[in-house]
Amino acid sequence: MHLSRRGILAGAAVGGGLLVAWGLWPRDYGTPLTPGRGEWAYSAWLKLARDGVLTVAVPQLEMGQGITTLIPQVVAAEMGADWRTVAVEPAPVSGAYPNLPLAAKWAPLWMPFAAGLADDPDALVTERWAGMTGFTATAEGTALAAYEAPARKAGAAARAMLCMAAADRWGVSWEECEVRGGLVFHGEKYLSFAALAEDAAAYEPPDPPPLKSAAYGEVPDPVAEAEGVRFPRLDLPAKVDGSFTFAGDVRMPGMLYAAIRHGPIGDTELLGFDEKAGARVSGLRHVVKARGWIAAVADTWWSAEKALSAMSPVWRTTGRASSERIATALDQALTQGDAKRIATRGGGDADRDEPQATYRYEIAPATHATLETASVTARITDGRLELWAATQAPAQAKAAAAKAVGLSAEDTVLYPVAAGGSFDRRLEHDHVIQAAVIAARVGAPVQLVWSRWQEHVAGRPRAPLACLASAWTAIEDGTPTALRLRVAMPATTTEFGARLFGNKTALAARRAADAGPDPLAFAGALPAYAIPDVAIDHVPVDVGLPSGRLRGNADGYLAFLIESFIDELAARVGREPLSFRMAMLGADPRLAECLQRAARLGQWDGGAGQSGNGIACWRIGDPAGGGPVARIACVATARAGEGGVRVERLSVAVDLGRVVNLDMARQQIEGGLVFGASLATGSALQYAAGLPTSGRLASLNLPTLADCPEIAIEIVPGDGPPADPGEIGVAVAPPAIANALHSATGLRLRRLPLLSEGL
Repeated sequence: MHLSRRGILAGAAVGGGLLVAWGLWPRDYGTPLTPGRGEWAYSAWLKLARDGVLTVAVPQLEMGQGITTLIPQVVAAEMGADWRTVAVEPAPVSGAYPNLPLAAKWAPLWMPFAAGLADDPDALVTERWAGMTGFTATAEGTALAAYEAPARKAGAAARAMLCMAAADRWGVSWEECEVRGGLVFHGEKYLSFAALAEDAAAYEPPDPPPLKSAAYGEVPDPVAEAEGVRFPRLDLPAKVDGSFTFAGDVRMPGMLYAAIRHGPIGDTELLGFDEKAGARVSGLRHVVKARGWIAAVADTWWSAEKALSAMSPVWRTTGRASSERIATALDQALTQGDAKRIATRGGGDADRDEPQATYRYEIAPATHATLETASVTARITDGRLELWAATQAPAQAKAAAAKAVGLSAEDTVLYPVAAGGSFDRRLEHDHVIQAAVIAARVGAPVQLVWSRWQEHVAGRPRAPLACLASAWTAIEDGTPTALRLRVAMPATTTEFGARLFGNKTALAARRAADAGPDPLAFAGALPAYAIPDVAIDHVPVDVGLPSGRLRGNADGYLAFLIESFIDELAARVGREPLSFRMAMLGADPRLAECLQRAARLGQWDGGAGQSGNGIACWRIGDPAGGGPVARIACVATARAGEGGVRVERLSVAVDLGRVVNLDMARQQIEGGLVFGASLATGSALQYAAGLPTSGRLASLNLPTLADCPEIAIEIVPGDGPPADPGEIGVAVAPPAIANALHSATGLRLRRLPLLSEGL
């Protein structure tokens, strides 16, 4: 949405007053990088050292997805640097690195009163808000969409500056110089980056910088890939030898360790605890309590944990979460609740009689199951708060922690560290607030680590839902002419936004989100299939359980609903599932190509006669919008044996547009498929009396290495904008597995996780 400055100021005055209007004025965020001895900062994105080491700033959280390789790779490829000399450091919280595509997508969360003013990444309101707040959140696969262009510009500007410095030494025009492999060439002459680093930093680059004719991309080629990876991961050696630093690895003099207990899920208040019993634990130094939690601080984390167990906190909780309450609330909402129309294609379900087919699907709450639990270190000295935390939204975490201890964001420093897995769990920052409060109370550096049990108690699982999928079908061949989804679920994205941007508690966020529908929770709901009339309805419901983001997000559950339903519609009229889908994909030939390639790769046999083959496809992104689009098709192969049904193979064809790093794309697709398989077979939490009934990873029925299927991936060459490879596998795996299990056993499983139906 493009508006004039006058129009935006007027809208701001109406919707948000002078605060938004003030944010429209230009601001200079400077160069937030701090050069070390023998280093020179060329921009907010990179530093060059006297020894030739190029250090690239990364404003995204490294949580295993390889972003600390991808962004430096973009800079190095544009700049002509030698990859062996490239280093990386986390970027500080700064307005110099705004994630504009994500800010635009999440505009209804941070500016609900006038989201239309900021629903475009190029809108002035979006730019000013993201810059002012330092919004760099890592989410929704937006890293390349947000940062490839500025990273390329930074690399191009630095290349020009190096050429200028070399050209002045040689007495030639800088435009005649070439850069490759960390060297600047002019004919037979050459100079290294190291030799030019200091002089080049003083030059003013051209505006705009001279970008290469095409952005870097890698085309799938078995021969080239067999020769080795051109840009190997920068974080891999340190992760292999154990020297890579995660949040729990931070150490400092005089540091104490904190363990925590949260009250049951609901409206909870701490009534009391056995302080004398806790005091008998050796090493206990402090007890810090709040309304809904209590923490013990000791010389070691284990001493703190033992002290909490000895103190046996007592809670008063109303509205305790339970699986029974969740199921009842969803059932009542689905059958009797007031539905809100979220999206419509064509005429929707208007003027139609009863549908020919209706099936019910359900999804249980799913937890993130990260290897590293919530961990953060906090220190307050001389009115200054310092935080060492793995967070996907560092600016929001920093501001919330500062507010909790009565300090300003300017008096707070957050040092980003990598996460040992996240799957969107680190979009939440309650542990950062707690660590700041504890450090303020005890007057010493404190490292807070949640136990696995507390991660389950106070985590934010993916929202549960129940869905009635209905279709009106053609008499001749059963092809759907109209589709309706009626989905009962919490307004989970609105609830998440109230916590992230409104700094509300879990209970207050639930109450704030209960009032209306949640369009962001249905992003991408309109299917790729050429079904003329589609209607998507949301029945908002408070199930008594806070919910949050989880890898795959809306696509992770919508794909299961739609692809399972499409399979059932094909089976209902005895049609082969692949051809049934192909007949509806005339408007998306690239997705149709993925289906055909996956079928060949997986030796698709039609899925009939208990063959154990199931198929599904999905698309993330809107081809009409001009942005990145990820497409995938998957053939899952399942076999029945003495130990039950086992998923043996996942064969996928993926179209990601231009691929920046093939090796990492394969890693992310494989990881997404395995994560999706974990959602198909486990990851769910059950609740009783306000608490999860399981507190260990071993109880979540997660796939082990021995359980993981063989995975075959074919990446389709493409030239569109580069799409994120990390989410697409999560979406397609559960329906493909569900359809394979139907083929293998004859049972149609309509609930995730699938094994919850007794298989």
